[in-house]
Amino acid sequence: MRGSEVRPARRHNRAARLAGLGAGGTALLILLAGCDVGEAFGGFGVPKAVSDQGEKIYDLWIGSMIAALAVGLFVWGLIFWCIIRYRRRGDELPVQTRFNMPMEFLYTITPILIVSVLFYYTAVVQTDVDKVSKNPDLTVEVVAFKWNWQFNYRDGIGPEANTVASTLGSSDVIPVLVVPVGKKVRIEQTSRDVIHSFWVPELLFKRDVFPGEKARNVFEVTVNSPGAYVGRCAELCGTYHAMMNFEVRAVEPEKFDQFLAAKIEGKSTQEALAMIGEEPLAVTTSPFPTKRDANNFNPSDPSAGR
Repeated sequence: MRGSEVRPARRHNRAARLAGLGAGGTALLILLAGCDVGEAFGGFGVPKAVSDQGEKIYDLWIGSMIAALAVGLFVWGLIFWCIIRYRRRGDELPVQTRFNMPMEFLYTITPILIVSVLFYYTAVVQTDVDKVSKNPDLTVEVVAFKWNWQFNYRDGIGPEANTVASTLGSSDVIPVLVVPVGKKVRIEQTSRDVIHSFWVPELLFKRDVFPGEKARNVFEVTVNSPGAYVGRCAELCGTYHAMMNFEVRAVEPEKFDQFLAAKIEGKSTQEALAMIGEEPLAVTTSPFPTKRDANNFNPSDPSAGR
């Protein structure tokens, strides 16, 4: 009778522990869902997105981090529970179990479910981010070369379209790509030499730039916050790769129309930016010592670089 009384008590205690663990996990999920986890933890190292597409990527990242934290806390909880519950109490060995089918089934199914859910949401977000419209509000051709950028404002989509205005970066001036806020901007990428990569951290997105018209990469972005955002080449492309910066300047649509009109009239990018009340030079990459004059491996002046 005593053994039969002990077994129900053990089952009751085990059920109570499992119920407590489930309640704790539920409370944790409710707590995490009820607050802006990204805001509370600084986005876990990811900057706040400034585009519609970036917001979807940001939400996916935060959701993945919450899932990782939940799994981590659960595993650490089990580890410490085992350390405390089954700590050594004498010289007698504990009961040796060869296998536990329910536990092994749980260990197999749970990772499959986690990976499946993450794969599903990743595929959904990736599909949404890669969508491009047939009639964007603005088309910009991004031309990368060693070691700078050229931004061509186009009158249509595809390589057959015409360039109506252009911004060319140099060793002295960081190129500024001006885009209108709230408008669909189609980015068409090509390279003149090697593979580069167009990356703006606040967009939470980057895409490689390949040489050749047939390797033309295309994506679309809708910036929803006015401001200046640093851009970089994220593909090792040679000697001055680290200095291959640019800036994305998001302005109101009315200002952008004035900027583009000034460019079409022949104004420089700096003059056109000043005309709409914007800083004429890049502000997110300053100071920016190019070091290209003193350290140029092929200087125009033979005495330079000595």
